[in-house]
Parts: sequence; C-alpha cells; structure tokens
Amino acid sequence: MSGSIVLLNLAGAVALMLYATRLVKTGVERAYGHVLRLRLRATMRNPLMAVLAGTGLAIALQSSTAVTLLVGSFAGSGIVSGMAGQLAVRGAEIGSALVAKLLTFDLSALVPLCLVTGTFLFMGSERRSWQQNGRIIVGVGLLILSLRLMGEASAPLRESPLLPQILDYFSHDSITAFLIAAVITWAFQSSIAAILLMATLAAQGIISHDLGIVLVLGVNLGSSGIAPMLTRGAEPEVRVVPVGNLLMRGAGSVVMLVLVMLFRPDLSFLGADAGERLVNAHILFNVIILALGVPLAGLVYRASELMVRMGRPGDGATAPEEARFTALDETALDNPPQAIANATREVMRICETVDQLLSGIIHLYEDADDARIAAFAARDDEVDARHAAVKLYLARVTRNQLSDSDALRTQELLGACVRLEQVGDIVVRNMLVHVRKKMELGLAFAPEGWRDLVAFHAAVLANARMAFNVLVSHDIQTARQLVQEKDRLREKEKTISQAHFLRLRDGTPQSIETSSIHLDTIRDLKQINSLLTSMAYPVLEEHGLLSSSRLKSMKEAD
Repeated sequence: MSGSIVLLNLAGAVALMLYATRLVKTGVERAYGHVLRLRLRATMRNPLMAVLAGTGLAIALQSSTAVTLLVGSFAGSGIVSGMAGQLAVRGAEIGSALVAKLLTFDLSALVPLCLVTGTFLFMGSERRSWQQNGRIIVGVGLLILSLRLMGEASAPLRESPLLPQILDYFSHDSITAFLIAAVITWAFQSSIAAILLMATLAAQGIISHDLGIVLVLGVNLGSSGIAPMLTRGAEPEVRVVPVGNLLMRGAGSVVMLVLVMLFRPDLSFLGADAGERLVNAHILFNVIILALGVPLAGLVYRASELMVRMGRPGDGATAPEEARFTALDETALDNPPQAIANATREVMRICETVDQLLSGIIHLYEDADDARIAAFAARDDEVDARHAAVKLYLARVTRNQLSDSDALRTQELLGACVRLEQVGDIVVRNMLVHVRKKMELGLAFAPEGWRDLVAFHAAVLANARMAFNVLVSHDIQTARQLVQEKDRLREKEKTISQAHFLRLRDGTPQSIETSSIHLDTIRDLKQINSLLTSMAYPVLEEHGLLSSSRLKSMKEAD
C-alpha cells in the first residue's frame, strides 16, 4: 500500500474521531446542557465540589475546553468566583484525561449496538430529547469505530523506511516535537483526539516511549491555549479563567518538559503497553497539576487577572457603548447587498445578547442580589441601542432601489429586530421583577416546581437558539421543526400548570408562596417562545409551507 493511501486512511480515521467527538458534545449540550450548567454553578462554592463538578462535566461534554469556556462565562457574569473557576477547570482536565483512558479499552463490541440504538432513537421519534440521546449514542459508536480504523490505518506505517528516521530525529529534538504536538492539538481543538492518535501510534510501536512523553506534554500545552484564543476578544472577567489555565497547565507542561529532558525519568511503572503508558502519563500530569493547582489557585488567579488587565488599554474599564464594535458600515449604504449583510451581522450580535439575557435569567431566580440584578438590567440597554441603530441603518438602505429578495430580507431583519427587542423587554421588565420579588420576600420554589420551571426554560432557550440559526441559514427543516416545537411547548405548559395546581390543592407551602411568580414566569417564557418562533415564518412562507393560520401539515407540505 502506498504511503499516500496510508496517510489518507489515517486522516479519514482522525476526521471521523473529531466528528464523533463533536457529535457527542453537541448532543449532550442540546439535551442536558442547561441542567449541567445549573448543577455546575450550584456546586462550585465548595473547592472540592468545584473540582468534581468540572471533572463530571468534562466527561459528559468530552471536552475540557468547553468546560473552560463555560466556567469563564460564569466568572465573567459574576455567577462564580474566579478562584472557583480555576479549580473547576483543573477538574475538567482530569475528566478529559479519564475519557481518553476509557476509550483505550477494547469497546469494539459496542459499535453496532450504539449505531443501531442511536439511529433508532434519532429517526424513530419526533421528540427532541430522544433525538439528542440518539445523536449521543451514535457519536459514541462512531468514536469507538474511529479508534479501530485508526489502528488499522496506522499499522502499515511500521514498515515505512522513512518514518523511523523522522521519529529518530524528533527523539533527539524534544523541543520541536513538543511544539509540533501542541500545534496538532490546537488544530484538532481537542486534547482527547490528539492523545488517542498518539496512543494508537505508540501501541503500534511507531512512537517510542521517550518521544511519547514529550508529545503528551505538548498536547497539554496546545490544549491549554485553545480557550484563551477563543476568548481573546471577550471581556477581561471572562478571560481570567482561560488565561489562568494557560498559566497553570501550559507553564506546567514547559517546566515538566525541562525536567524530562534533564533527568529522563523511567516511567515504565505507568504500564507495560506503550499506548497505555502514554495515556497514563497524560493522567498523571494532570493529577500533578491539580495537586499544585489547589494551593496555588489564589496566586494563579491574581496573576491571570493582572495579565488580562495589562493586555487592555488604559485601566481595563469597559469601553463606552458608542465606542464598541458595530458592523453597520456607513460606506456600504449605496451597496444594498453589502449593507444588508452588515445589518445581518449586527442583528446576530443582538441575538447573542438576547441569548445571554435569556440563559442568565434562570440563574438569578436561584441566586440574586441587587448588584447582579442591576448589571443584568443594563444588558437590555445594549439590545435597545443596537435595535435602534439597525432600524435606522436599514431605513437608509431602503432609499436605494432594492431587488425583491433584498426587500424581503430587509423586512425580515426589521421584524427580527423588533421581536428581539421585545424579548429583551420581557426578560428585564417582567422576569427580572419576579426575581426581585422572590429575593425580597425570601421565597423558594417547591423542588418539583423548580424542576418544571428549569425544564421549560431549557426548552425555550433551545428554541431561541434554533430561531437564531434559522435567521442566518434559512433552513426549511429547522424552521419547520421550530414551529412544531411551539405546539409541543404549549402541551408542556398545560402539563406544568396542572402539576402546579395539584400542588396548590395539596397545600404545598412553597407552591402557595411562589404561585404567582411560577405562573407568571411560565407565561413570560411562553410569550418569548412565540415571538422567536415567528422568526421562522418568513422562511416557511417563502417556500409555501405556511397557510393563512398555521403551519401546513407534514403530508401536505411534502
């Protein structure tokens, strides 16, 4: 078999592994993301629980980077402290390493079972939760399959006359090998994928023990740099946790590389198999970083905070609203297609802010204070300002001669802006009032009522993100699904309301005290869902899938 075919097969196996990892991560986020976020936030006040919560979330999401970004956003919103965030990320690195360890076992018998079960769940039901569970199971099956394909694809490399010379060179140039492993990991955007690839090559006898240890350290350097790069344009408070992870894990990998180069330690105790030793070395490194990270959390947090502030001009204060970036380029007004594209970008920025408002409000129901309520309310001013700017910009665009498609797109963007502004008002002027009332009266929801409220909010948030996607993609299937979800949400509201009234009838004290807040919140969320669902109507109408009163039946539409 030619070398190019071998490399192509190996690249295909790696691509399948990356896709499968993304599939599992997306499925978990869509099905359980909101619940996991609430659990993470609720347990991060205790240092030990912060580590355990980060570990568990990384195992669920199969990504320590995702946990770092999530915890960074929590810290930026003031939901958790920066020090707690540092500890959660330390646990996330352990969780990510444990996932890699689990996948090194022979799980090939699970491949057909996962593929059949996942496909049945995904295609055999219209319920989103079943579909996402199916997505997760299929992703796990493909991930296991990719490991087998990777082993088969890499086997012929042992016969290559050139490869031993290349690897021998890297064995004597640890710094270059270290940096190449970091770059590969950054390109993969996944330390799990990088470690599994190198463990597979080590198990085939292609990578030596000493070189494998250096590559493991490079993987950790590359992984620690992903989150800081993804958040480089975020607010300083959001960047503190990712930068702290880079300081601790990235700098730790460099220090460990120096020690390995100086002392060449015997790590045979980590396992008899070369691939096993490599994965165990990855776990050991992150355990060491965790052990050092707990006592050094305060110092690392202060150092990362100083670095982030130094990277900002002036005193690091937030720029005034008028100085913030806007996509509404005045010079493009005479070019309607370009101007409409600019307006679309600006509307998506409004979508991002509304997403933050909608996803953050549920946290305030659980834990709020005056400062956080005031900061939260200020975000609505940003929505209002951008909404007004987009309306004025599009009004100036319509002074030009527009094509029919450009005119329709302009009206669609204007309608979306109005709805997004209304959603922001509902969150701030209605739901934030409920939050303040609950806080001032010291009320607490009944456990069953709170679970219902969280689940309903999660469904609305998922629909909101689907609506934002439809605004950009104009995907017919997504638009149709969004409208169908509106009917399902209506049924869910009836079920939740009935359960609430049953608790009232049974005299549950907490349900009686919070009854008006509970019902008003459900009503507000339902109204938000209706507003966002209507953003799909132009897409459906364009393709003749919307009747005068409701979505056409599936049979009629097909």
